[in-house]
Formats: sequence, structure tokens, C-alpha cells
Amino acid sequence: MERVRVAFAAALVAGACVAGCGSSAEAPVEKAAPASNASAPGKASADKSPDVVAPVASSSGPRVVCLGDSLTAGYGLPSADEAYPALLERKLRDAGLDFEVINAGVSGDTSAGGLRRLDWSLQGDVRVLLVALGGNDGLRGLAPTELKANLYAIIDKAEARHIKVLLLGMEAPPNFGDRYTRDFRAVYRDVASERHVALIPFFLNGVAGIATLNQADGIHPTAEGQRHIADTIWPQLKVLAASTMTS
Repeated sequence: MERVRVAFAAALVAGACVAGCGSSAEAPVEKAAPASNASAPGKASADKSPDVVAPVASSSGPRVVCLGDSLTAGYGLPSADEAYPALLERKLRDAGLDFEVINAGVSGDTSAGGLRRLDWSLQGDVRVLLVALGGNDGLRGLAPTELKANLYAIIDKAEARHIKVLLLGMEAPPNFGDRYTRDFRAVYRDVASERHVALIPFFLNGVAGIATLNQADGIHPTAEGQRHIADTIWPQLKVLAASTMTS
């Protein structure tokens, strides 16, 4: 696990270096997915998320919402149908759980941006919220305390609507120092413990640092990598989704 983290962190550093060394280059995690409605990459900041439209749901049935960034949006894939939210919808339906899964991934978004668009992301009969934010916070070196506060607020708003939450942890690049990396990683563990929500400590585990499962930038998963992510999330999502059908 630690070797995977180191490899992924190295890829993040390379992406951040590209973003900082050229006047027109952009950090890979911030690039817009072709299949999404996100604005041009690199325009998000700690206090402003990209201009986006609300995710469109095609039914009024129970929903799972995946709130994330380009890793969720499916950057670089031929179709959003190959991103993990669509794959999870298929798994749910194959298991007899008729949920629509909404891909609320916005390339370049930070945890602050996710919080701002949360209300309209939770339109309809949302039963489960997957929170996959923080990658861009880490790339920009935003304070872990800010990330923690934003995650608390997202979870509190979701739980006020009786929505179950699955928190997906991320890693920060090491170029901000060991303390930052440790504090960043601890945010997810602490938030999950204090808010009593389900946690996957690093949702790219088994994908990050593996060249064959990532695109050329070393950060964004290929279609096969997205299938691995869906497999990682599925056991906990299945339990959460099923519990909402009986509670």
C-alpha cells in the first residue's frame, strides 16, 4: 500500500510541476473530462469552482450521487459510461437494486467547490452520497483544516436529508512536506470517525502507480482502472444502498 502511495504521489508531483513550469500548462487532475459539462480546466480556485450545470437525472427513483472531480468525471475516457459512477449503476442493477447513479464529477473542483454545488447535486430521491473530493486541494497545497471543514459540512448537509455517506479518501503530493502529507491523509480518517460514516481510505488503491491502469499523465485511470475503482467501492456501496431500501 505504501509503495502505491509513493508512486501515485510522484505522479502528482510531476503533474503539479507541469502546471507550475509553463504559462499555459494545467495540472492533470484539473483537466476537463470530454464527456462532462465542466468549464475550461485550471479555472477553479480554493474559493471558486468551475462553471457547471447541474447533473441531469433521467428518473425519479432512488439515486446515488458521486460528488467528485476529474477522477469521477472520467477525464480522458471516450465516454462517461466508462467512469466508475456508470459502472456502479450497472452493478447495483445487476444486484437487483434499482438505483440511478448520478455522476457529479467536475474537473478542477476542490472540496470547497463541491460544498457550494452540493444542494443542487442532491436533487431528487438521493439515498447515498459518495464524496470523492480533495485531490485538487492537495495539488494546490490548501490547508488540511479547510478540507476537513468542507467535508464536515458536506456530510452534515447530506445527513440532514437522511442521506447515507461513503467517504473516498485521497492522497496529497509529497512536495509540501511530510507533515502536510500526514495531516492530509488523516483528514479522511478523522472525519469518517467523528461523523460515523463509511470510509475507503484511498479509493485509488490498486490503481494508482500502476502504469497499465492509468493514462499517460499517470494520474487519471484508464477504462480498466475505472473498473478497478468500481470494484473497490462496490462492497461498501452495496451495503449502504441496500440498507436504504429497508430503513
